[in-house]
Amino acid sequence: MSEKLEVSFNSPQCGWMSIGFNDGDAEFHTTTAHAPHELALPELLRILTELAGTNSDEKEYLLKWNRDPEEFDFRFIRNGEDLTLDIYQFPTDERDSAERELVFSHQGKVREICDAFAATFDQLSADRVTDEFEFNWRQSFPDKEYQQFKAQIERK
Repeated sequence: MSEKLEVSFNSPQCGWMSIGFNDGDAEFHTTTAHAPHELALPELLRILTELAGTNSDEKEYLLKWNRDPEEFDFRFIRNGEDLTLDIYQFPTDERDSAERELVFSHQGKVREICDAFAATFDQLSADRVTDEFEFNWRQSFPDKEYQQFKAQIERK
């Protein structure tokens, strides 16, 4: 059985960010780029905000992100209070589903997974000035989406 999910997004450097996922059974680390999926961070926060909502009608959410030339799909599949996070890697930006590889999968409760992401976004937010987030990520920290996510998880 998987342990509690740990998510780490390290401070960006030169348009790249190291990210990691670990649940005691499986572990996945990679770097991601700020482009061409420049809305990956705000979109991730929007997905998490919806998942944390008790009236989330969506059963599946998909986030596209890249490492250049590799691409990733972060697929969130909700079934009641249970949530599966699958991360698929594609070798190129063509995103051929026959070529994709499941590189990480975690099943847990919606709250547990949202809390894991909240902890890493809290750290990114706290360090964004000293780490020069905007300069190093080549775009602004998604503060509006972060605040909406925090407000949603605090309601629970």
